[in-house]
Amino acid sequence: MNSKKTVQWILGGLALLALPLVLQYFGNAWVRIADLALLYVLLALGLNVVVGYAGLLDLGYVAFYAVGAYMFALMASPHLAETFEGFAAMFPDGLHTSIWLVIPLAALLAAITGILLGIPVLKLRGDYLAIVTLGFGEIIRIFMNNLDQPVNITNGPKGIGQIDSVKILGLDLAKRQEIFGYDISSVTLYYYLFLFLVLVSIVICWRLQDSRIGRAWMAIREDEIAAKAMGINTRNMKLLAFGMGASFGGVSGAMFAAFQGFVSPESFSLMESIMIVAMVVLGGLGHLPGVILGAVLLSALPEVLRYVAGPLQQMTDGRLDASILRQLLIALAMIVIMLMRPRGLWPSPEHGKNLPHQS
Repeated sequence: MNSKKTVQWILGGLALLALPLVLQYFGNAWVRIADLALLYVLLALGLNVVVGYAGLLDLGYVAFYAVGAYMFALMASPHLAETFEGFAAMFPDGLHTSIWLVIPLAALLAAITGILLGIPVLKLRGDYLAIVTLGFGEIIRIFMNNLDQPVNITNGPKGIGQIDSVKILGLDLAKRQEIFGYDISSVTLYYYLFLFLVLVSIVICWRLQDSRIGRAWMAIREDEIAAKAMGINTRNMKLLAFGMGASFGGVSGAMFAAFQGFVSPESFSLMESIMIVAMVVLGGLGHLPGVILGAVLLSALPEVLRYVAGPLQQMTDGRLDASILRQLLIALAMIVIMLMRPRGLWPSPEHGKNLPHQS
């Protein structure tokens, strides 16, 4: 049985490694879809820590995504040098921070932001918590949109451009590379970086799930009063959940900024937050394979439906707008799935169902 599972894991790993090389033949747009899907998987895994494990409904998760993206944008672009004379004197070409420093810094800054959000909402649960976190996400977006006056920090709605690409051991991921005579595009190189980060995140989440911390989160999710009676420090555990979940969002945001080369507040709207929550709920709350499946489906589905919406628009002589039609098809698909499978596409096994039977 173990050897069969090992073979399945090896085949799955080889398929993931070969995927972008196969997609390249159909155009780089398909590899780009795979890249963005991996970033959404990273976001969904982080939100799953907060919503799936600890049971804290967070509708402002996109704020941590924005914090990571803007942190990298400021640390890897000439924006600060162009804005502040003192900064330009110290760093004439702007900061060009290494990826090895960016990833831990993005995780740390987003985690601190998550804890700061968690402190005032410790006593809130359910709908009330959702409303407060939703407001927090919008506050961050509005700040990013307006922090160009009186001091230009975020460049307002115009966004920050000229962001450095990721460079690893002298390898620039923004440039095409030729390896063993095989041409590998920039989006394919980014795919492997994102895949590595996703795999690391999966291992962290998997280890957390069965740890004392993970069990404490699940106890709080099921019954907070009972968890407190058992001696669990619910305050610290909730703050840890907010911080840990936010750190995934920060790393994903930094990678998004490097991948796009440009960030603006439009990328971090309320709709993004709702989509990330939908990925977690659609896949299966608290179940890693389900969350990954939900993230891949909901991030790739709009792009796939682009090819369906185009012909339908032509059939109606342009009366149906393609973008509206895509949203309609996504909404219908989600409604049908949630009616047929209320616990998600791949829910976690029910308590006791996966235990061996004793005769």
